[in-house]
Amino acid sequence: MLSSYSWGAKVVLTLAAFAVNFGEFWLIAQLCTSNPLAKSVALLKQPDISEHSQTLKSHFDALSKLINAMFDVTKSIVELTGIHSKYISIGEPPLSTAMTHIHTATYWIIASVVACTRQITGLIGMGNGFGPDTPEARELSSLARKVSSIHEHLQSRLRLCYEHIDEKKLMEAFEHFKRTIETPQVDNLKILQNIFGKEKVLLNPDRAEVYINLLRKQHVLLLISDLDISQEEIRFLEAVYKERVSSGLNYEIIWLPIVDRTTWNDGYYQKKFSNLQSIMSWYTVSHHVAIEPAVIKYIREEWGFVKKPIAVTLNPQGKVLCPNALNMMWIWGNSAFPFSSEKEESFWKAKPWTLDHLVGRLEPNLPTWVSQQKVVCFYGSEETEWIESFTTATKGVAKALDIGIEMVYVGQKNAKEEHKKITGLIKEKELSHTWEDDKVWFFWNQLESMLYWKTQHGKTIENDVIKQEVMKMLGYDSSKNGWAVFYTGSGELVKANGEKVLSTMHSFEEWEKLANQIGFIPALREKLERVIPHHYCARLILPGNGGRIPERVQCAECGRPMELNFLYRCGAE
Repeated sequence: MLSSYSWGAKVVLTLAAFAVNFGEFWLIAQLCTSNPLAKSVALLKQPDISEHSQTLKSHFDALSKLINAMFDVTKSIVELTGIHSKYISIGEPPLSTAMTHIHTATYWIIASVVACTRQITGLIGMGNGFGPDTPEARELSSLARKVSSIHEHLQSRLRLCYEHIDEKKLMEAFEHFKRTIETPQVDNLKILQNIFGKEKVLLNPDRAEVYINLLRKQHVLLLISDLDISQEEIRFLEAVYKERVSSGLNYEIIWLPIVDRTTWNDGYYQKKFSNLQSIMSWYTVSHHVAIEPAVIKYIREEWGFVKKPIAVTLNPQGKVLCPNALNMMWIWGNSAFPFSSEKEESFWKAKPWTLDHLVGRLEPNLPTWVSQQKVVCFYGSEETEWIESFTTATKGVAKALDIGIEMVYVGQKNAKEEHKKITGLIKEKELSHTWEDDKVWFFWNQLESMLYWKTQHGKTIENDVIKQEVMKMLGYDSSKNGWAVFYTGSGELVKANGEKVLSTMHSFEEWEKLANQIGFIPALREKLERVIPHHYCARLILPGNGGRIPERVQCAECGRPMELNFLYRCGAE
């Protein structure tokens, strides 16, 4: 009778026939102990069931579990046979693989219906053969486990099918967005609409809802980050953003948070999202899921976002000028507008690298010290004993040579708590000037930005002096043994790690005569070059969440290849 029907129809018709024939019995058997009307009907039609309801409870439980399992499998079969989409083919995996299991599942559904029918028929005409634990009850329990296992397997196959469909849809949307953003546009509106999909509303700096077409034909920076963007990054970007008005520039920033939607229901992330929104003075998304999944895929794969924030610049026509303008914003601020890759390249070619790149905006006294022809020393360490010894020895050398010197404690990058303690000690003993946490962060972040830019553009320490100098500085910070840089306005500069520079200061009598002849910095450089380190040259620790770590790194001290190791450090440091 069922041979001409589809597999889904076979099981549905079988279950329907079972329900028609035995539905009344099943309802009465289930309700006769609790419903007076059902009990009366049971006494009229099925007296033995009413009398032995407690004894036969195990039979009823086994029937109930099996029937529920059959119903679940039937729904899965119907769902599988009903999948019709242009994103999946019945002749290819995973749907073709899933369909091969339907024949077996249908067989077990029909076999289970037959077993249930046999059991119910036996109960209706029940004598004394049905006790609480019989082969019939055990058979139903065994079938229930078998059918439940089939249901779990079909569900896993269904999930694979839906994942396949979702992936195909995502790829289609991804390719559409890629074509759109790579095709010349009249303005940037179509790009922005593709980014936000159905979400056409943003929150402006006053947290009022505005339509995205308000930003049509404007320079736009897409600030992309997760919810771990630091307060320092927000504050320094805000300073650049607010300066744009006085600089006569017109551009806007939109924050695009990349959020894991599976964890969003956690109140912690919702609160974090709201807190970050509240301290940003630019446009933000109105909701965490405002960004289309295909756009997030493009952001990760084409713009290289991993975890470290990036800022993608779009001109008024929606053309991408730079996949990450943060590096140039940290280094040159608004003078790098419109924040294009060509503008950044021109800056590196036109402007020689000096210490002013790093500290020009951080140390307001630098122009005064330089005009007074003083030597300026920037240094860092986590060891208070080294700091006291170094500052005392250096001041002694400067006094002996009768030169002016100013010393500034910069500190180490990931040592906020230690920095507070050390700066407190330095101020108390008046050892030198100090920087606040924000300036320390910005100093080291600029160095990392320089290194990443140089690496992305194929520069090596053999062919690029700036990269060599930057890697030395980052290596000093990673060593934890201290470092120092001496600088004058004439461009003279010398630097060394803590061990070398301290031993050199302590042995000043060996090079005092030379310093009086050729000057402090040239003599210090010559002396440092003669010092042979007792240990390895240097180590370099770079954040592994930026997606831009160079595959091969050479030691900035000796030029040998550096070994690659993995370091896991708590993000709370």
